[in-house]
Amino acid sequence: MTTDSEVLLLDGELTVEGRLVDASNATLFARVARGADQIACIYKPVRGERPLWDFPDGTLAQREYASFLVDRALGWELIPRTTLRDGPFGPGMVQEWVDVDETVDPVALVRSQHPDLRRIAVLDAVINNADRKGGHLLPLPTGAVRAIDHGVTFHVDDKLRTLLWQWEGQPLPRECLEALDSLDQQLGSRRSPGPLAEQLVALLTGTEVQATRRRARRLLETGIHPSPSPDWPAVPWPPF
Repeated sequence: MTTDSEVLLLDGELTVEGRLVDASNATLFARVARGADQIACIYKPVRGERPLWDFPDGTLAQREYASFLVDRALGWELIPRTTLRDGPFGPGMVQEWVDVDETVDPVALVRSQHPDLRRIAVLDAVINNADRKGGHLLPLPTGAVRAIDHGVTFHVDDKLRTLLWQWEGQPLPRECLEALDSLDQQLGSRRSPGPLAEQLVALLTGTEVQATRRRARRLLETGIHPSPSPDWPAVPWPPF
């Protein structure tokens, strides 16, 4: 079901108001409006993406949107509402802005056992997130935690790099297994793709979609949180 904010993100008039200067890629603070209705958002135009040696150029916005679709398929809503659309600097990713609780210590949060962090750790394992920094975790005034910055995801090689290793090797909670089972059904198989796979194939390569299926099924089959790969740095740098 499409919400009012999703309609605004997709169809509202997009006006850029500033830039987040600490971001490595062009990350613009903007507003989308339709009549009296408006919301703040982040706009990342494709033309502002910095080339990476291990990801195809001009694909980060699509990977952000694909991560949002996987999150929604898991039923968790950890990633703020996200879409792909045109804007003043061309096509890009647009994501609803969320206000954070500035009183929360980010280091203490990362080290905590917050249930949303555990769900994010599972999500990251599915989408193969190569850059889960502490600054990408947003504590909300409600006590919930949201996750942003999912451009370097869905690589076919194991590139999971995160600060959330506190559940390494531990059994996955039942609710995570149930969410993964639902995700597996929505992905389907190579011969019989599910509805989510049909969405993802428009954003990723076929091999990347198939690798996503394998990662989700491996989590279901093992029933445990993954361990770091010996072939790839386990923690992003800088960590925040």
